[in-house]
Amino acid sequence: MNQRPSIKVFDEWRIRKAITDRVALRSAERAFRALGKGLATVPPPMGWEFPNVNGEMHIKGAHLHGSSMFTLKVASGFYGNVDLGVPTGSGVVLIFDAETGFPRGILADNGYLTDLRTAAAGALAAQNLTNARPLNVAILGAGIQGQMQLRLLSQVRDIADLSVWSRSWSRTLRWKEELGKAGHPDAIAHEDPELAIAKADLVITATPARSPLIGSGALKKGATLVAVGSDGPRKQEVAADVVAGADKVVTDLTSQCVHLGEVHHAVAAGLMCVDDVYAELGEIVLEEKPGRESDETIICDLTGVGAQDASIGELAFVELAGQDAQSGAN
Repeated sequence: MNQRPSIKVFDEWRIRKAITDRVALRSAERAFRALGKGLATVPPPMGWEFPNVNGEMHIKGAHLHGSSMFTLKVASGFYGNVDLGVPTGSGVVLIFDAETGFPRGILADNGYLTDLRTAAAGALAAQNLTNARPLNVAILGAGIQGQMQLRLLSQVRDIADLSVWSRSWSRTLRWKEELGKAGHPDAIAHEDPELAIAKADLVITATPARSPLIGSGALKKGATLVAVGSDGPRKQEVAADVVAGADKVVTDLTSQCVHLGEVHHAVAAGLMCVDDVYAELGEIVLEEKPGRESDETIICDLTGVGAQDASIGELAFVELAGQDAQSGAN
């Protein structure tokens, strides 16, 4: 019997060095183009909670058609870790051969690729759903995802004014201080999320909230809201009537959002139906449907799709395996 191929293992620090923000943005566009063309096999995600420690686990995977690999990602969010002084997120990405089924690699990224691909999707949404001018931006959530959303957004849009909010006032102030050192000295910290978003052209919500932070009338007319925190059926950052009342509702994957995202709550409340979703992000990236057309209010519901994990995981694996092969050749 032939020997099974060896499994390559790459650690977090090599992955961080290999996968730049630009690579992440490219991976997001690749994923959503595949989704828009129907060229991705994406099984329903698995998830469960650990309520005693405010924790959750998600398993997502996909195969992008034509790829020699498929991917399975396990990611956790244990929000009580803040009190322990350790990161809230962790995880691992598994790479498999799409012809033999053998595992080819383990990306021990501790959740970094999940954080990065989520932020890249937010930036891709902003790029396609906002005007190409300096924007007034509000970010709700001072955790790693809020920070990474800002980092990736800065790659595609100029920021005129920045407002930030989180559930912890001390954490909000700490982030404001860090932003000042990082090139945003005029960032404004808010104690009220609706005051933070009042003048924003672009609102990004990146929290694990289980009750709405944004209610009726809080969004400025013509704003774009990119919601990335509601990746479970009990999470909710935006009131259902706000979602239903938007001029355009865009999803990452509608079949998933009706079970997990902000759209899920609006549909469950009877305020909209699946047919009221304007488009999936992939359709807009492919220019099958226009993104922003006028002074319209747009809500983009991003629940995180396995195709994103497959795209960024494959790019990381190919780059790192190529580095090893080059090193061996030398």
